[in-house]
Formats: sequence, structure tokens, C-alpha cells
Amino acid sequence: MKPFTLLYILFSFVSAVALGQNNFTGTITDARTHEPITGVAVYNADDPNNLKNLAHTDAKGHFAISTDGVKILRFSIVGYDTQLYAIVKGVTSAEIVLEPATIDLQQVVVSASRERQARQNAPITISKINATQMHDTKATALYQLLNKVPGVYMVNLGNEQHTMAIRQPITYNALYLYMEDGLPIRPTGMFNHNSLYEINMSGVRDIEVIKGPASSLYGSNAIGGAVNFITQSAPAGYAANVSVQGDNYKYRRVDADGGLTSGKFGLYAGGYIAHQKDSWQDYSNFDKYSANIKTTYDVDAATRLTAAATYNYLNTQTPGSLDSVHFHNRNYGANQRFTYRKVEAFRASTRLEHTWSDNSNTFVTLFYRNNSTAQLPSYFISDVRDNTGKYLSSNGQENNQRFHSIGMLAQHRTDFAFLHSRLIAGVYADNSPSSYYAKYLEVQKDVANNYYTGYTNTGRFIDDYHIKLFNTAAYTQYEIKPVDALRIVMGLRYDRIHYAFSNNLPAGSTKYKQQETNDFNIVAPKLGLTYNFGNNKGFYANYSVGFQPPETGDLYSSRQLVQLKQATFNNYEAGGWLALLDKKMYLEVTLYDLEGRHEIINQLLPDNTTQNQNAGATRHRGVEYSVAYAPVKELSFRFSGTNARHTYVDYSEVSTNYATGTNTVISYNGKRMNNAPAWIANSEITYKPAYAEGFRLSAEWQHINQYFTNPANTETYSGYNIYNVRLGYDMKAGVLKGAGIWLNALNVTDKLYATTVTSNQYGDTYNAAPPRTITLGISYSIAKH
Repeated sequence: MKPFTLLYILFSFVSAVALGQNNFTGTITDARTHEPITGVAVYNADDPNNLKNLAHTDAKGHFAISTDGVKILRFSIVGYDTQLYAIVKGVTSAEIVLEPATIDLQQVVVSASRERQARQNAPITISKINATQMHDTKATALYQLLNKVPGVYMVNLGNEQHTMAIRQPITYNALYLYMEDGLPIRPTGMFNHNSLYEINMSGVRDIEVIKGPASSLYGSNAIGGAVNFITQSAPAGYAANVSVQGDNYKYRRVDADGGLTSGKFGLYAGGYIAHQKDSWQDYSNFDKYSANIKTTYDVDAATRLTAAATYNYLNTQTPGSLDSVHFHNRNYGANQRFTYRKVEAFRASTRLEHTWSDNSNTFVTLFYRNNSTAQLPSYFISDVRDNTGKYLSSNGQENNQRFHSIGMLAQHRTDFAFLHSRLIAGVYADNSPSSYYAKYLEVQKDVANNYYTGYTNTGRFIDDYHIKLFNTAAYTQYEIKPVDALRIVMGLRYDRIHYAFSNNLPAGSTKYKQQETNDFNIVAPKLGLTYNFGNNKGFYANYSVGFQPPETGDLYSSRQLVQLKQATFNNYEAGGWLALLDKKMYLEVTLYDLEGRHEIINQLLPDNTTQNQNAGATRHRGVEYSVAYAPVKELSFRFSGTNARHTYVDYSEVSTNYATGTNTVISYNGKRMNNAPAWIANSEITYKPAYAEGFRLSAEWQHINQYFTNPANTETYSGYNIYNVRLGYDMKAGVLKGAGIWLNALNVTDKLYATTVTSNQYGDTYNAAPPRTITLGISYSIAKH
């Protein structure tokens, strides 16, 4: 045989083999964020047992397979809806998008250990709001999302201001930790119950909520709960979105974001501008500017560098609460027109992550914060009265708190063959010097009309101080699997929190020291387990400790008359999950007992202002539950709720009779804590018809049960039921592909209700909630993978 004939035969054979292999490539991305999805399993759907795993996607979401003998591919990964793809002759590549699953217990979370893991492997109560839920909700404020989570009541105080109730009464105290990509957005000792207005909502991909103490991993204030906002990263290829919306009360907002990936470099940037003027509530105009940027650079296959920055600006009028007459008459006029809040918050971080092997990973994050909160708060306007209750004068204050932070977080993880164990260890350092001043205001009042007409800044300082704040911590977490179904997790964290106070007021002008140092040394352990019975059934239990050192404002403010102690909490909880009806229904239930010692609570003073005080002991017991049911693909139902009892175990207040000069100790032992609803529930039904792809319709019910509004349990608020309806349509094809439109109707029955109610000796005050609000929005998106 001639040589060229042999070569021809050999070439033909190789070509035939290559053609016979039918190589097929693709990229798999998130349908909402367009980010590449790593670890998606590609199966041969023709295999009756679906056991033939053809490939997994890499870090860029890419896969390459041979389709010989394959007609249909199946793409599957925890946390996303499974998708099928039919092979078409002559087509050798595809762009696959997966929708984040909303009816699924098998989600992947990162907040339980700062590492990606299946939700069912975490012995804590953790819930996740994913990109699909955020897209469908089209929230104008975060409470519209977080209130879908079992056991969470985020209280709307207007213009993105808020407070929270997670395994606690409605409270303004530092019992919650708010994070962005696992980093606290504020340092220990600088808590602000409003601080989620420092989040760029439009740049958030997922929200994870840990309920109960997470101090063994995250440190101070992670007691009632920890909320982690996970920001978007660069899309595969490129993507961009823009939307415009407004409501019937002159709320206007524009969102825009986009990004690209080119080789090793990825970029995402996004933000929004919101404005409101002449709304349903008098003196409630506001402006918000919010933006974030994130870049990634893949040094090599094992090393990634991420840099991110966030900026938020809020300037809002603050109308304050209403008395009973104004509230029930729907008279939303403010009793003054000069209070305000101005916030600037900037954060930046750089993270270097390296994967040494499949069993070992390290990351180091450097971060920076710069924050200013200036305000003339309505809640500090108080009346001075004589012993008979006769009005004498009014006063208030103008204050400003600033801080800047430089810090570091480093963590290493190693997996061992011994008992399939995993060791996580980390260190944390946060240097956050701060300053605070408050100036005394003389407030003028029209007593006959109960209206504050103006104020005079006296130039006198109530407070003026600096604080050197340094928090260092080390933590470790060890997991073992003695048998395949059982996972045991042990955690321990040590924190040293150092405050160095320096008073700028002249000596003798205040009863406080000119200089003072306070150190808090805290050890927080955790022990938990999960047991997987198989077939989507499991059980978990844990014991954990939470801690709360006094805030700097409570220790050093001249208004704070009581020296505070550190609060600690012992948490016991157990729960389980169960799938029914061929995985069309998921149930999850948690029982908890949270016992507080020296819990710091708000005490209402006779002049209608508050200060904090330690309670000897409190107890918080409850059950949290959720049901998700999707009888058919087009229809889904969700019900979540919590029943709880929050009790004073050892707590008393001193009441002063100014006419006689006598004091009386009033014990509230055994009383329900005020502002603590016994039942909170949220339910939603969603319809997405197959015959109109891209259309959605949902109806939501929010319930807050009756609660006591004073610690004596003599005054109550009846609570409320409200209903929301949302509908939208995203064009999936045609010339308008990528366009979207939505209409949200909140409080459709126009219910008169208050988000919080407080009782004092002069009556009740109400934070009025919005009447029926109709929001209309349009959007346009493009993406290329």
C-alpha cells in the first residue's frame, strides 16, 4: 500500500471518529443575574435512571461533552430549577439559563460558615431570598422582601428607615447584625436600627437570614439574627438592565446596572436614584443615591482577586409619630417641619482567595468604611412639665456620629479524611475610631395646636467626644461526620472589644469622666448537629451563645443615666425539614428557647424620650414554620410564620411621683414584653401560566397579631392584616425581547394600620403605615453569554 493511501485512510478514520463524537459545548448562567454557575451537572436525560453524569460546569459556567447517543440533556444543581435541552442536529453549542428555585429546601448558602454548603448541612435556622424572588417582588424597600422570611418582621418607618423583630420584640437595640458579603456594614458599638438604608438594593443577588445567635462565627450583635446581603458579580459575557418606576404618592426611582467578563477580568456596576416629594405623609420628602461596583480578576485557575465598593447617600425629612386622634382620623400632618436625617456611607474591600486543593481554601479580605449620620431627630423633642403636669418648655438636639474603619478578615478551611471532617479557622480585626456630638436646641411650641414651630440652636454641647474602638477576634469551627447521615458542628469565637473614650467637653461640665477605657472579653461557643434521614427528611439541633456589649452611645451619652452591663443570651433550638407529595411540598419547622441575661431594653421616660436599661432576665420562646407547595409548575404557594412568647423574667422600673417626691418600684416579672406580637405570618400564592411565558401574578397576605404596648400589659394594639397584589410581564421573544412591565398594589384594601405603637403616660403614639399604594414600572434588559 502506498504511503499516501495509508495516510488518507488514517486521516479519514480520525475524522470519522471526531465527527462521530459530536462535540457539544455550552455556557450555563443564572437567569436573573446572568452570572456563570459553577458545578452544574450535565446528564443524559435519555438515561432512565439519570445516572450518567456527562460533565460539570467550570468556574466560567462552561462545559464540553460528547453527545453520541444523547438526544436530550438535563442540567441540574442545588438551588435552581432543573432544565432540559433537546439536541438539534448541526447545533454544536448553547447558552443555557437556569432559574433560581423558589420551592426548594436544598438551597446553597454561604452565611452558615462563610463557605458554600447545602442548607441541610447547616445546624442553624437560615432562610434565603434569591434573585427570582427579588425580581418578582420588585420591592421599593427591603421590608417588602424580608417580611417573607419565617420569624422576621422588618418594621417600615418610611423612606427606607426601619427597625426589626427577629426572635425579639420590635426593638431599636443592637440585637441584629447586618452584613454585606459577610462583612459587618457597621462596627461593633456603632449599631443603628436604620442601617439597612446603607445597602444598595439593586446590587443584591441573594439575602440570607440566620435566626438566633450567630456570635460564634460573626461576633457581637448577631443575637436575634444576622442578615447577609450577597452582592452581584460580573455576568458571563455582558449584560445590562435599566428600569423606571413610580407610584401614586410621587415616589420616583431609576435603577441601572450592568457588567461584563473579558478573559480573566470581570466587572459589575449598578445603583439607583430614588426621590419622593409631597407624599401621603406630611413632611416626608427624601432623596436616595445608591451605587456599588465589583471587579474580579482570575490570577489563575486557583486564585481570584475581588475588589468592591459601595456608596449610599440618604437625605430625608422625618415627620415623627402621630397621636391617637390624628392617626384614627387619617390626618397625617407632622407636628413640626424641621427634623431631618442625612447619611453618607462608603465601604470598600479587597479579597484575595486561593484554592490550594479540593480540600483546602484560604481567603484574606481588607476593608474600609467611612460613615456620617447627621440628624435632628423627632424622637428627641421633649416637653418639660412641672410636678402638676403643666407645660413649661420644649427642647431637642442636633447630633452627628462619624466613624471610619480599617480592618481585616482572614479564614482558612481544610477538609480531612478522618471522619470526613472539616476545620475552619479565622481572625478578624476592626479599628474604627469615631466621634459624636449633640447640641442642645430650644424648641418653640404652639401649645394650643400641639405644634412645634421652630428651634434655636443654643450652641451648647450636650455631648462631644471621641472614641478609639478596636475589635479583635479569632474563631474556629470543626465539623465531623461519624456516619454518613450525621454531621456535628462545633464552633468557638473569642472577641476582645476595646473602647477608649475621650471627652471634649471642659472638665466639670459633665458628670462623666474626661477619659475612660472599657474592655469586653467574650467567648461564644456553639454545638450543633444535623441528621439526614434521606428522601428529603432531616433534623437539626443546636446550642449557641450570643453576646451584646453596650453601645458606645449608651456608655458615654449624657442622656444615659444608668450604667449598662454586657448582655448574654443562651439559645436552644431544634427543627426539621420534610418533603411530601413527590417533592411538590416542603415543610420546615424550628422550636427555639432564647434566654437573655442583662438584656438591654428601651425604657420610656416621662418626657417621652427613652434610655436603655439592663433587664435581669428575659425569655424568648417560639416556633417558626414554613410551607411551600407547587402542585403544578405554573402555581406555587408559600406560607410562613412564627408564634412566640417574649417574657420579662426579672425586670422592674422605678416610678417617681414628682408631687410627693416618692419612688415606687414596679416589677414586671412574668409580664409579656411590650411590642412583641404573639403571631406573625406571611403567605403568598404565585401564578406563572405556561401559555404566557414571562407573565406572573401573585397575592400576598401579611398578619401581625395583637401585642401589648407597655410593660405593665395594660395597653394593647390590635395588630393588622394587609393584602398585596403584584403582576408583571417579561417579554421573552420578538422585537421587545428583554422588556418588562409590572404593577404592584400594596395594602389593596386601604387598611388603616400602624407599623409600631407605643404607650406612654400621655397616650399612644403611632407610626402610620402607607395607605393603598400603586406602583408602575418598566424595564429593559440585554445579555450575551
